[in-house]
Amino acid sequence: MTRRTGRRGAAAVLLAGAVFLPAACSGAGGRSVPLVNLYNAPQENLAAIVARCNVQARGRYRILLNTLPRDADGQREQLVRRLAAADPGLDVLGLDVTWTAELAEARWIREWTGEHARLARAGTLAKPLDTATWRGRLYAAPYNTNVQLLWYRSDLVPRAPRTWGEMASAAAGLAARGKPHYGEVTGAQYEGLVVWFNSLVASAGGRILDPGGTRVALGPPALEALTAMRDYARSRAADPSLSNTQEDSARLAMEGGRAAFEVNWPFVYASMAANKPELLPHFKWAPYPGIRGAGASPLGGGNFAVSSYSRHPEQAFQAALCLRDPVSQRIAAVKDGLPPTIEAVYRDPAMAGPYPMRQAILDALRTAAPRPKTPTYQNVSTTISAALSPPASVDPPVTLAGLREQISLALRSQGVLP
Repeated sequence: MTRRTGRRGAAAVLLAGAVFLPAACSGAGGRSVPLVNLYNAPQENLAAIVARCNVQARGRYRILLNTLPRDADGQREQLVRRLAAADPGLDVLGLDVTWTAELAEARWIREWTGEHARLARAGTLAKPLDTATWRGRLYAAPYNTNVQLLWYRSDLVPRAPRTWGEMASAAAGLAARGKPHYGEVTGAQYEGLVVWFNSLVASAGGRILDPGGTRVALGPPALEALTAMRDYARSRAADPSLSNTQEDSARLAMEGGRAAFEVNWPFVYASMAANKPELLPHFKWAPYPGIRGAGASPLGGGNFAVSSYSRHPEQAFQAALCLRDPVSQRIAAVKDGLPPTIEAVYRDPAMAGPYPMRQAILDALRTAAPRPKTPTYQNVSTTISAALSPPASVDPPVTLAGLREQISLALRSQGVLP
């Protein structure tokens, strides 16, 4: 399917099933108030942010929160199907950082220009801002960011490992003494495995694709990354369930006392505080491990885009700016654990309690490894996760050759997958 067919041909098929919501609602005195439909991943306190922005709007518009499925694939599928149908019921879209190129290339989201773009860029950290751009143009406003850190138990390990090899050695020593020794990492066949591989490649000084996102760039750094991944998966640090481990199962293994380390996002700190407060004094953090030294942390997060089919684009841009302004980002950080994209928010005193690791997050963001930018990222990601699963079965030179061929094929897909 070509990109053009993805936008028009799919619309003919899907139009009948699309749900078109009212474009306006009645305000005080019967005055019509534009309705701005926000579609975002589940977030416990997002409704409070929406309520605040509705007050700030002073009747210029009203934001209606619509919650997408919990899993990222389900979120993307719902947005892509409705955008393919040119559904005007979508206004502000909460996007995973890997979707910008895909939706921008399909012309399904609007470019941010003028004052809107200036406000979106003001004070925003460089790495999160880059995830919102495609071909040098801004297509979204960064709402939250994320980086992984190495979390470890200081009662078991006096000094944090700096590399994957050091973590394997420390785990072997703990195992010999009958202590908890696993180092949890996302080794299941899904995006988490791609994140691990991408950061290993970046830590070795390489990248998966060229900067334009059109050609495979795997080379000696990828071979080094595959070797490090294979060796770790076969070491004493590897949980027997590594090939099925995702973020939450890694968290649970750490809280359950089976692990001495985990590589994970900052949400694990609040979870440890709530579920195992007795372990919290020993629950420490350190930079993401690398191959020869400190590594390049995975970069995650979410951005707000405006649909090309919105009937109220001006109000949608205004709403998106409010939803990601410093006050909104502070609420999202303190109440929902979402790291801000605006640097000044990290200096807010309210961040001290829930984010004692905030400086480590800022430090990691300076060298974080974004995933490849390409309109066919979904194809590339699926290809990589299949080729690397299970990690213990990786044969570095053979796997690398297969990856180069399979990713090249994935890049030639010209359609946006529905």
